[in-house]
Amino acid sequence: MDPATPSSSPSSPQLGLKRTTASTLEEPLTPKRHCSMDDVMSRAPAVDAPPPVARAASTLEEPLTPQRYSSLDDVMRRAPAVDAPPPVARERVYTYYETLLCETCGSADREDDLILCDRCDRGHHTFCLRPIVSQVPIGPWFCPICTPPIQAPKSFPVNERKIFNFFGIQKDEQDAQAAECKPSKDARRRKRSLVMHKKRRRILPFVPSDDGARRLKQLASLASALTTSKTEFCNELTYMPNMAPRSSNLARLEVGGIQVLHKEDKESLELCTTMQKRGKFPPLLVVYDSQEGFTVQADGNIKDMTFLAEYSGDVDYLENRANDDCDCLMTLLLSANPSQNLVICPDKRGNISRFFSDINNHTPDGKKKKNVKCVRYNIDGESHVLLVACRDIACGDKLYYDYNGYEHAYPTHHFL
Repeated sequence: MDPATPSSSPSSPQLGLKRTTASTLEEPLTPKRHCSMDDVMSRAPAVDAPPPVARAASTLEEPLTPQRYSSLDDVMRRAPAVDAPPPVARERVYTYYETLLCETCGSADREDDLILCDRCDRGHHTFCLRPIVSQVPIGPWFCPICTPPIQAPKSFPVNERKIFNFFGIQKDEQDAQAAECKPSKDARRRKRSLVMHKKRRRILPFVPSDDGARRLKQLASLASALTTSKTEFCNELTYMPNMAPRSSNLARLEVGGIQVLHKEDKESLELCTTMQKRGKFPPLLVVYDSQEGFTVQADGNIKDMTFLAEYSGDVDYLENRANDDCDCLMTLLLSANPSQNLVICPDKRGNISRFFSDINNHTPDGKKKKNVKCVRYNIDGESHVLLVACRDIACGDKLYYDYNGYEHAYPTHHFL
């Protein structure tokens, strides 16, 4: 057989190839766009690399979706290692108001009490200012740097006619009326019972200064303070339209009750009211202090339990004064129903009581200053607030009382 002739033996590989090719050509050609991962891996040459991570079957069955972004983990895993220092963290850029400090104490704590000047944007704590600002003021406020130094208030003229007109004093009041209000010793002796009782501390009427010129000076100091504060003199509780009516001041609504003013104490209070109508007031001077504002000091010796003043002003519901920036609101009635709570507001009308100084009741030294007590009494079914000396007060001493005598809610930590 001719060696060039191809063999027809079925075992010939060339014949098998022809047959395979023929059978393949007989089938319709279909385009093949993708190969499976198994085909690719079977045809790939072996390399010295870790085996590929097997993908889940459920993943392979899902249709392929184009991936537009790579996660940070993938990028960091594929990135080649380099010998470089770690990246430097960028420093946070703070805004001006995030780094705001108090100009007085240099602290940023208690930011709720930090107020900004509307002119220079400097910050000040309300308790760091002198005089202290009781709460964040409503409306524009300027710091001591942007406002001129506060000058001492202009003194009210020591003129009898002007002073009497300012306080509504009646000159022709007879002294006999005062004697009628003051019970005699014999009358008090007749009223006493033979039964022995525990001795009760009575409220004493104040003793006015004997010198008329000195009394005028005392009244002129009070008139100066009221005029500077734009306050009208009023020596009793006032009930104005659109505020709490007088019918709302019911002492029986007080939680826990209010002590009833004894009859003898009521007579002393009436005597003091009569003397004040005649121009005889307690021996007190209102003095301006650059650190504390207006303060009250004794202009004569005052005995323990002496009546000094009734806290006066407009009576209003506490809920109406929730956002009031008045620094001398006084609690008048605390009811079980918060909507019935009453306060005294001496910002428009008031007397000397609004200028009494408050103590820092969080320190022993502050508590030692207290020489006046603030007491609420039930007088003829209504609640009243009286300021009474709680110890002997020497001439020249400043008068201090505990503003937080009941609720202990007002912050006095930073009082002088």
